[in-house]
Amino acid sequence: MFTYSTKGTCSRQILFDVDEENRLHNVKFIGGCSGNLQGVARLVEGKNIDEVQKTLKGIKCKGNTSCPDQLARAIAVYKEKKAAEAQV
Repeated sequence: MFTYSTKGTCSRQILFDVDEENRLHNVKFIGGCSGNLQGVARLVEGKNIDEVQKTLKGIKCKGNTSCPDQLARAIAVYKEKKAAEAQV
């Protein structure tokens, strides 16, 4: 399970799994608005990470980010980590 610490949102962390077909599973937000974030998690379940990242990137709430935007950023960090591991 990948864990990302959020910045600038009510949620503190985002956890998720990515399968061998680059699809999101088990998305869980720690903290934040429970109902809305459960909805986001259900909507992205089984979706391609590139599609989710493109769709959610840049959504703003308070400040310059939002929980959906933070999920897009978490996916970016996940992809960078996977690419770095592949080069080792």
